[in-house]
Amino acid sequence: QVQLVESGGGLVQAGGSLRLSCAASGHSFSLYTMGWFRQAPGKEREFVACASWRPEFTRYGGFVEGRFTISRDNAKNTVYLQMNSLKPEDTAVYYCAADRRWMAATSSEYAYWGQGTQVTVSS
Repeated sequence: QVQLVESGGGLVQAGGSLRLSCAASGHSFSLYTMGWFRQAPGKEREFVACASWRPEFTRYGGFVEGRFTISRDNAKNTVYLQMNSLKPEDTAVYYCAADRRWMAATSSEYAYWGQGTQVTVSS
């Protein structure tokens, strides 16, 4: 079992930055692929980024366009999402997820989920 708790969401103006954190508890955190997803009202959950247990392997959704960076600190059981150049269309609830599958990029592939953190970008 893995428990995930996100933090770091909030209200930011367009062009600003936020860093989301996801603290994991449980065993063998370093063996899990960690992902970030987001869901805006009325829309499906969307893949944002994932990182394997090896830091050189990361993957991003097509809309990211170099604005977001996922990283992880296995010693702290924490994964981060640094978001820069935020746009109003980035407004959503952001979810952290974990699974043993390699570099999973769809929500159905993830077994464990956090409760989400709201990110609101004003224009």
